[in-house]
Amino acid sequence: MQTDQQMPFRRMILSVTVRFWPPSCLFETRRPISTPPPHLLLRTLLKRCSNLKTLHQVHAFMLPRALHHDVSLLSFFIDACSFLGFFVYAYSVFLRAPHPNTFLYNTMIRFLSRSDSIVEAILLYKKLRAHGLPPDTYTFPFVLKVVTRLSAIRWGTQIHCQTLLTGLDYDVHVVIALVQMYSSCGCLGDAHQLFDGVNFRNVALWNAMIAGYAKVGEVDKARGLLEHMPQCHRNVISWTCVIAGYAQMDRPNEAIEVFRRMQLENVEPDEIAMLAVLSACADLGALQLGEWVHNYVGNRGLNQTVPLKNALIDMYAKSGKIGKAFQIFEDMKNKSVVTWTTMISGFALHGLGREAIEMFSRMQRDGVKPNDITFIAILSACAHVGLVKLCVWCFNTMRSTYGIKPKVEHYGCLIDSLGRAGFLHEAQELVRRMPFEANAAVWGSLLAASNIHRDLELGVCALQHLIKLEPYNSGNYVLLCNMYSSLGRWDESRTARKMMRDKDVKKMPGGSFIELNNRVYEFIAGDTSHPQFSMIEELLFGVDGKLKMIEYPQRDSVGSYEFDMV
Repeated sequence: MQTDQQMPFRRMILSVTVRFWPPSCLFETRRPISTPPPHLLLRTLLKRCSNLKTLHQVHAFMLPRALHHDVSLLSFFIDACSFLGFFVYAYSVFLRAPHPNTFLYNTMIRFLSRSDSIVEAILLYKKLRAHGLPPDTYTFPFVLKVVTRLSAIRWGTQIHCQTLLTGLDYDVHVVIALVQMYSSCGCLGDAHQLFDGVNFRNVALWNAMIAGYAKVGEVDKARGLLEHMPQCHRNVISWTCVIAGYAQMDRPNEAIEVFRRMQLENVEPDEIAMLAVLSACADLGALQLGEWVHNYVGNRGLNQTVPLKNALIDMYAKSGKIGKAFQIFEDMKNKSVVTWTTMISGFALHGLGREAIEMFSRMQRDGVKPNDITFIAILSACAHVGLVKLCVWCFNTMRSTYGIKPKVEHYGCLIDSLGRAGFLHEAQELVRRMPFEANAAVWGSLLAASNIHRDLELGVCALQHLIKLEPYNSGNYVLLCNMYSSLGRWDESRTARKMMRDKDVKKMPGGSFIELNNRVYEFIAGDTSHPQFSMIEELLFGVDGKLKMIEYPQRDSVGSYEFDMV
């Protein structure tokens, strides 16, 4: 008699049998009705598994038929377990495999390389070699992926030696995996030596080398490789690596320039490329280009993922359109913690502290757990609107309620809040008590507070620390000289100026950006390299002359003031 637990599995087998034998066959008396072959039935059953119970039933179906002796079928079963997330069960099945070969080891190593038990993959690779099984062109890429995730360069070099011993060091998949491993571990010289040493260079190998340089911040070298890459090989991944590299290195102008080149070569950008471009637009405040990207995403039907919408919110907020950012936020059905944090940061950036705090309250009501970045945003918002008590409460809550240990950035926000509100003694005391060395941002907050509340001694103290932390920031020296002068300490003022000359600190020229027709133009004081410099200079002189004509009649009624034209 069948139990209730057996019935669903029986129905599943029956449904699979009917799939192999159409209903019409059931009425043909001449053809014998039978179940499909066990190996075909097993594959179909595994595709229908949705939980651990059905996997157990399929495993029980395999054992009496000795299907677990078939390595390909056992590999298929382990794949099904890994797809459903049952890592421990899959590993236990593998350990009890009667005769595992390299193929089955590869399946298990690949499975472990994607899980949290990545060290087990290395141990499994060692077990494979201990049993005398030969690694192949799949084994090495899988195990090198584990090394890449762990940044374990010693293991990586050992595995590289083993590829030499097996003669697989020139296989294209192995070379790509080695280049990625060396690049991720910061050994770009070794990666480039491998790249130069092969006589084949397909798209994946070029992209691995470009991504390696971009990842460690050597974006100019990545771009140089892109320029030398055959045009027929350049794809969206090649371009996106360089664009994202420039964006991450706070070089948005170059990021947008490369994106323009990508468009000229008729390469269609994907969601990842759009994310990188939107990041550059946000840094520059390039609203027109950001709006073009937004329209492009909508018109081309690109997958509007949560990260892409988060990037749009960030771009609009940093480009001055906080209302548009809020509209995108409200239209989103699925919101991640990054979505909420980005919106809170946007409100804080615009000085809308109360709106940011209300957004934080909504986030808590929706059951979304804030992270450390969220608290930086909300603490900054509290500082902007002068809610010192709320700022202190949020600072204490992050540890007591959410178990988040405050970082130097959180202390910096609280110190900024205390300083803005005039609690200078409390701010200085917090700097002394915090378990970190104060960074430039912290001393910058105290400097700003000293300027607001006319505490010159605190300002001098903050600037002295800033000069130690940022010895080549000319602005710090200028402020220090001015503060000493205002205190009548002329000798110290001269000493600060001499220190600036001795260290050969150059004053950074002023600069500005302007966006016109989806292009961002940069102007730097003293720079005459712009191709239309003469026209710009002539126009500026005209504007300057008109301003002076307006200025003189107003002096009698308004009082004299200084007009400085750079």
